[in-house]
Amino acid sequence: MSAPKIAVIYYSSTGTNYELAKWAEAGAKEAGAEVKLLRVAETAPDEAIEGNPAWKAHLEETASVPTVTLDDLEWADGFIFSVPTRFGNVPAQVKQFLDTTGGLWFEGKLANKVVSAMSSAMNSHGGQEQTIHAIYTTMMHWGAIIAPTGYTDQSIFAAGGNPYGTSVTVSQDGEMQEDVQEAVKHQARRTSQVTSWVKTGIENA
Repeated sequence: MSAPKIAVIYYSSTGTNYELAKWAEAGAKEAGAEVKLLRVAETAPDEAIEGNPAWKAHLEETASVPTVTLDDLEWADGFIFSVPTRFGNVPAQVKQFLDTTGGLWFEGKLANKVVSAMSSAMNSHGGQEQTIHAIYTTMMHWGAIIAPTGYTDQSIFAAGGNPYGTSVTVSQDGEMQEDVQEAVKHQARRTSQVTSWVKTGIENA
């Protein structure tokens, strides 16, 4: 059987979720998956970006990361999303992209994909879990198969114990407050494994 194809899709304004996505990319590759690291296109107005030096610098530093397209969604067998929380929901940039997937959804091309999600906020109860749930709600409409972490590895407890997907708290200076690298990699390996099981089942059906 061919390796599962995993799209690690992130949005990041100043770099936290980009870092999480890179760890997820590494974890999925460790599990033998074929991986694409993809960013959601930035749609914020230039004046907003120019007013935040860290935002502008990160956008320039990651300009070479491919922007996710609908073709990438069709290509992948599974997805790992990493996005910051915005008032307990996904960023507008992510919502705008997800709102373009109606055609693929209508054709049934997003059904039976496996998905897992991660999030960040500036405090420990800043909406990370709700943001992950918001992503999963969209995925349920797709007919995707959600692969939460549960408590399947000790690294999840070290990262704060979120069973829905890895979450992180970010300080004012951009530092992550939890040690989440191993939890992220475990989540990516688990997502790749579940994707492989589902793909095998579909191919043998």
